[in-house]
Amino acid sequence: MRARAFAKALFSLFVALPLVAYAQDSVFIEDLTSPELQALVHGGRTIALVPIGGTEQNGPHMTLGKHNVRVKALAEKIARALGNALVAPVLAYVPEGGIDPPTAHMRFPGTLTVPPPVFEATLESIARSLRRAGFRDVVLIGDHGDYRVSMKHVADRLDREWAASPVRVHALDAYYEAAAVEFPASLKAQGFGDAEIGTHAGLWDTALALALDPQLVRVPQLRERRLGPADGVHGDPSRASAELGQRGVDLIVSRSIAAIRRAQSRP
Repeated sequence: MRARAFAKALFSLFVALPLVAYAQDSVFIEDLTSPELQALVHGGRTIALVPIGGTEQNGPHMTLGKHNVRVKALAEKIARALGNALVAPVLAYVPEGGIDPPTAHMRFPGTLTVPPPVFEATLESIARSLRRAGFRDVVLIGDHGDYRVSMKHVADRLDREWAASPVRVHALDAYYEAAAVEFPASLKAQGFGDAEIGTHAGLWDTALALALDPQLVRVPQLRERRLGPADGVHGDPSRASAELGQRGVDLIVSRSIAAIRRAQSRP
């Protein structure tokens, strides 16, 4: 009887080991079970990164989910480098303009939008949920510039409400500044012009996508003709490459890590 009980316990241990190893390896909350998440938070992983993307047109050469794929990949890199962070599921529904009449990216098929109040309420509920799970720092990471004000509204509102607690919400400006300001500036220093670098779906935007996931970009469409505002493109992506984009990846990750650590060190 004792030998049978020992064998049963040993079998249970071998079955559980792969699950424990998987839980320890993944930084994505959605990959974990509830007890695995609880154990990781109790063990010191108290930073929750909330990646915010968006589903919008990116010209004929980039997928509608560019922001979602990109922010998830970058959030993983940031979390692994920090060592004490986990990543919430990507928020793919964000303000993208009016529906009727259509404005901004809503003028192109496939873009999905929500009103800013709905977006802010969703962010707030996500932060409250993560606080309930035991996280101490909730970091909002936006891959799209148009909702940065909403991110700050939510962070400021919750920080005021939670002032007597150790939990804080951070709207991570450093992430977007590195992507959309520092990285384009580095490309300009290499000799690329402003018109080529662009502001949306141009050189910097497309290069960053290629560096993180080449499947986001339809290379034949990228090369076959000159793209412009009528295509939803502001800039010239024809010379974009993964090699150029890697500089942007490195900037975003390093600047984000430094900003999160600075925020944690404040009283």
